[in-house]
Amino acid sequence: MITLYHCSDARSFRPLWALEELGLPYQLNMLPFPPRFLAPDYMAENPLGTIPLLLDGETRMTESAAICQYLATRYGSSSLAVSPDEPGYGAFLNALHFGEATLTFPLTLVLRYDRFEKPERKSPQIVADYTRWFLVRLRAFDAVLNGRDYVAADRFTVADISVGYALMLAVRLGMEAEFPPGMATYLARVRDRDGFRRADAAQKRAAAEQAVALTDFKA
Repeated sequence: MITLYHCSDARSFRPLWALEELGLPYQLNMLPFPPRFLAPDYMAENPLGTIPLLLDGETRMTESAAICQYLATRYGSSSLAVSPDEPGYGAFLNALHFGEATLTFPLTLVLRYDRFEKPERKSPQIVADYTRWFLVRLRAFDAVLNGRDYVAADRFTVADISVGYALMLAVRLGMEAEFPPGMATYLARVRDRDGFRRADAAQKRAAAEQAVALTDFKA
């Protein structure tokens, strides 16, 4: 069985969402955030101390966007991935990695220096700079999306999970009021899926059963 190590609403929500969209059986192991400090035994499983960690037989993966691509291509029908012979293949790959490398990266710095650092290490300048970084790139992505429902091939794919998660995190950080209207509509669309709702319910249920606190994003 696939095992996913997960902190609620963290990057590991991407593979959790993909698992639910694909209807795959899995074991969900919940961790407090950040696990490298609050769950030191986890370092034996993943020396990086990061989440996600997905185990599938001998396969071990720690990159959330790559895990989504792995699940969609190894276990899914073609609907959640875009094949190389489809016109939207380049857009699919670009958005899959854009969601993590370009959109989520600045948000992790905002999260760290506004919410999780000790008071003397918090940095309003870093928070302001990387908030702007995120919003500028989000506006650029909105222009690329250009009113389309999904990022590639005219259907929902794991690339939408990658971008959708970044927007979810930005909402948790209080940025939603500055979203371009198209991005707010896009986020509402991708969150209005049974797979998203099942993933959200699964993390809350597992957290309660395993007595793990949900991630607190408050400053």
